Amino acid sequence: MRKNIVAGNWKMHKNQHETVALLQEIIAQKKTSTTEIIVAPTFVNLAKAVEITNGSEINVAAQNTHQAEGGAFTGEISAGMLTDIGVTTVILGHSERRAYFHETDALIANKVDTALKHNMRVIFCFGEELKDRQINNHFNVVEYQLRDGLFHLEKADWRNIVLAYEPVWAIGTGETASPDQAQEMHKFIRELVEKVYGFDIANELSILYGGSVKPDNAKEIFSKPDVDGGLIGGAALNANDFLAIVQGFEQ
Repeated sequence: MRKNIVAGNWKMHKNQHETVALLQEIIAQKKTSTTEIIVAPTFVNLAKAVEITNGSEINVAAQNTHQAEGGAFTGEISAGMLTDIGVTTVILGHSERRAYFHETDALIANKVDTALKHNMRVIFCFGEELKDRQINNHFNVVEYQLRDGLFHLEKADWRNIVLAYEPVWAIGTGETASPDQAQEMHKFIRELVEKVYGFDIANELSILYGGSVKPDNAKEIFSKPDVDGGLIGGAALNANDFLAIVQGFEQ
């Protein structure tokens, strides 16, 4: 049975004081739930976040990692550094990394390989831009991103993979793929994984939706059979909104 997951990507928000306050608020207000909660603060606040969430059943993720084990890469963070402070989940391939930092599918595939060598769980992000959907090329774009980024992996590697479909046109824009659009793509993704890796892996794979999920639309989006949770941006910065989204699975 696949896991329901709600992950909050905090991006470049919250200093340490604000990080501690938000985490304490989330922990205090969290209700009993079978949904896994993940938070991804900035690099400088990861160690503190691990300390604060210890014993809370909230997991901490990094927003990125470098593909090398170490070396002369000024400003970068390695997978080994992350696991050393207790961070065992990492977001890779986010659309902002692809767009602003020019990360290619090949580079992201290398990052995935390095993270998996350190037994990290990877939340692998992918999705089409508006122009791709307008010309009905969105399925092709998603397929190529998955094939180039993940389909070199062995079957055993998929136990540490979570997929996050994020239509780029619905990130931070207020636009959201309709629940039916999300389900259509998630079903396509699951069937694509099944063709390559078989029914068991595809059926156990958690596929998250990322793109302007809010408390007022989470329940309907999460009700779809192939949507297993969300990768949340702006709404994750408010404890009430974030936990209301988590409760989208419980209502």
